[in-house]
Amino acid sequence: MIDPSALPALHASHGGIWHREEDHTQGIAKGQAISRAAETPTLILNAPLTGQRLGYPDLNGLDLLELWAFVYPAHFLVPTPKGLAEALDLPAIASEADIPALLQMATARLLDRIGSPAWKEREGAWTAAQALHRLRWPWAPLVARRIAQPKEAERWLFSKLPEWEETPPRPAARVIALEEDQVLGRLAHLTGMDAEPRPGQQAYAAAAISAFRPRAHRDQPNMLLAEAGTGIGKTLGYLAPASLWAAQAQGTVWVSTYTKALQRQLDRESPRLFPDPAMAAKRVVVRKGRENYLCLLNLEDALQGGFSGRAAILAQLVARWAAFTKDGDMIGGDLPGWLPILFRRNGSTALTDRRGECIYAGCPHYRKCFIERSVRASAEADIVIANHALVMINAARGRETGQQPQRIVFDEGHHLFDAADSTFSVALSGQEAIELRRWIMGPESGSRGRRRGLAARLSDLASYDEAGGEAIRMAADAARALPADEWLKRIVAGEPFGPVEALLSAVRGTVYTRAGDNGEADAGYGLETELAEPDGALVEAAQEAARALDALLRPLTQLAKRLEAVIEDAPDWLDGAARARVEGAIASLGWRCDLVSAWLALLARIGGPADGDFVDWLAVDRIEGREFDIGIHRHWLDPTRPLAETVLKPAQGVVVTSATLKGGGDWDNAERRCGAAHLPRGADRFEASSPFDYAARSEVLIVTDIKRGDIAGLSGAYARLIEAAGGGTLGLFTAIRRLRAVHARIADRLARAGLPLYAQHVDPMDTGTLVDIFRDDPRASLLGTDALRDGVDVPGHSLRLVVMEGVPWSKPTVLHAARKLAEGGSAYDDRLIRARLAQAFGRLIRRAGDKGSFVILSAAMPSRLLSAFPPGTPIRRLTLDEAIIAVSVGGQYSDGLGGGMRLGDQGIIHDPPAPERE
Repeated sequence: MIDPSALPALHASHGGIWHREEDHTQGIAKGQAISRAAETPTLILNAPLTGQRLGYPDLNGLDLLELWAFVYPAHFLVPTPKGLAEALDLPAIASEADIPALLQMATARLLDRIGSPAWKEREGAWTAAQALHRLRWPWAPLVARRIAQPKEAERWLFSKLPEWEETPPRPAARVIALEEDQVLGRLAHLTGMDAEPRPGQQAYAAAAISAFRPRAHRDQPNMLLAEAGTGIGKTLGYLAPASLWAAQAQGTVWVSTYTKALQRQLDRESPRLFPDPAMAAKRVVVRKGRENYLCLLNLEDALQGGFSGRAAILAQLVARWAAFTKDGDMIGGDLPGWLPILFRRNGSTALTDRRGECIYAGCPHYRKCFIERSVRASAEADIVIANHALVMINAARGRETGQQPQRIVFDEGHHLFDAADSTFSVALSGQEAIELRRWIMGPESGSRGRRRGLAARLSDLASYDEAGGEAIRMAADAARALPADEWLKRIVAGEPFGPVEALLSAVRGTVYTRAGDNGEADAGYGLETELAEPDGALVEAAQEAARALDALLRPLTQLAKRLEAVIEDAPDWLDGAARARVEGAIASLGWRCDLVSAWLALLARIGGPADGDFVDWLAVDRIEGREFDIGIHRHWLDPTRPLAETVLKPAQGVVVTSATLKGGGDWDNAERRCGAAHLPRGADRFEASSPFDYAARSEVLIVTDIKRGDIAGLSGAYARLIEAAGGGTLGLFTAIRRLRAVHARIADRLARAGLPLYAQHVDPMDTGTLVDIFRDDPRASLLGTDALRDGVDVPGHSLRLVVMEGVPWSKPTVLHAARKLAEGGSAYDDRLIRARLAQAFGRLIRRAGDKGSFVILSAAMPSRLLSAFPPGTPIRRLTLDEAIIAVSVGGQYSDGLGGGMRLGDQGIIHDPPAPERE
């Protein structure tokens, strides 16, 4: 048996490259590292990241993250040497040169765990190891020999997953009225009887009671807009009346978020509501869209040969996870976010239902489906933690009519406008159209996988109902007018096939013609132009495409009617499972008919009169100059109108809450941005200021001597500020290109100072994993874009400096220009910018003891926007040198750790840099 200490180990960072072999560690050059890793199986941690550091993206080896995923499926791990050492209770490293030895020790600890009788994840491991051995998984020879063959054959994953049980519909919630003393008593119980009273939180909870009273007027929910500053404790403030109402009324409260980070945070609060884990699992349920969950039918296909190579190994590791997961959530759940990245995202998306192809009760795993289990669990839950998009989509499509939320808390309510804007928009694009074609027709050109068309999914209907079978055939014939495989290549070559491809070709020509007039065509970014004054070729192409889409809509509509008729006049073969499958097909057909109808309405706009309720434009989507989609887009000018009609008016009570709800404006702006302005009686209002002492614990520094567009100057500023703070910096950018340029210039410099730097769109890791790493290491810094401006909760010393490259001006898109014109011109822009600044500043002070600086690297910061920051916050305009001094001095914490401390201050001493790399 191979001794783990005999395996070579490799660690590469921006600070150097270290290789360990035969109990000796040395710094080596890139070429040597690549050569040695290619010659001998080598221990590494995070192969994609290590390969990127070496400039060799195809690096493979014995990745400890893959071994962790096998040994500890569904267990959290920060994927860094520090995180691995802490998880395995190994000694902390003193320097990066010690990391290769740590990898050897971690390997021994993980392999020893496999042989331990206390290994809780043993079930199914032997079978999985044998399958992985056949797939030539690098770890298989080390793992398989440590697992004794069980005396009896292990149960297959699909036989041991529990089945959900069908339950009768839940009765409507009782009509009750909550008393304030009850709610405050519940709040005291949740916070702990020994907790110091928080008047702001108590006032918040008392105000939220109004949303749980019986509704007094039709089309008018009891609606509360609540702006509660950071530190008020709004989560428990609304959970107190929500949980009390749910218990007494026997109803469900939906708590909706915008970010997955807040969903996880709310889920972690469930033990406060229900200390018994089994009870908490029943009473608090997390809901997401179907595309987030593992599809068991897709997984079965992958395990039985649908995947090959590295993707097949990923499927085996996902199957290990599926046996131990809490809820089957692959995106933001207990599947490590870094796992799919190890396989270069090869195959992970194919394991979820991203194409809307679910066959519901026709699936052999329907009774064990994670998605269906979640849907049914939410019907019986007290608290459902969902997201804005799911709440809106369910309301708009009406699939879960018995579960339309009646009591809703929209946390992160300042994002309701953006969520509605996305949900109620429509795009006739190549990507959207080809997905519809695939859904109708199934596999073409010999493509692999289990994808099936309408004819295969509804074969029993076709044989039973002649009219239904004819509608399926007509739909398949009409779908041939939609874009097919390699549609984009044909359009770029000027050889479109079919009326819809011809339309997209005309759209592309119009966009490039008009974009060329303003110099945008060669910039490499996406291009767009207003849908105004179309030329004859575009109008004619739109008319031909409309005729083709109308020919498709008719049989789809007819098929839906035939399915409804089958339900009404049930044949002998329509048992419970078949009925559920047909009902699922009706729902899927319904929203696809709605989609095609929306496309037809959009095409009628070309050459016809404009509709003032909508903004329409043409676009060519590109990444760094590479085209990936072409389409026509339509958004509501005010997307809160459909939000009010489909979500708010049917509800009994709604709370919309955020620390920045007014969005840089006043209460009227808050009502417009969340849909309350479209309700007959508007909404009640509550406001509580943050209890934090921003004047004493924070400052805003506006650096005045960084020239706009000076990448070298911008990079130097970021590097010096991060060095002054000793890490703990969140850097925010408005453009990915500038982020990458700055990262490339400063990463090595910071690494030599012992300050790790990570970045979105650079490091091959998902955003959640990057934030986990950043939170875990007070010396690390993180660069990112808009996704890091919201929903990032990093309290304490790990985040003590926020740096923005400049004022976050809105991109001058067609949609933004239309809304700016309709909403007051520059005042509309100012409200958006103030909201973004407030949200970014909100990342800095998360707890009462936090302290830090907020730096804007722009002399052009207008004074009128400074009201975005909390009252009393010191604001200074100064040079970069003065800002460096302020950040260094301002980093003095009550625990005695200075902002410019060295790693030695924490018992970690860095070696000198490794020899210069090739």
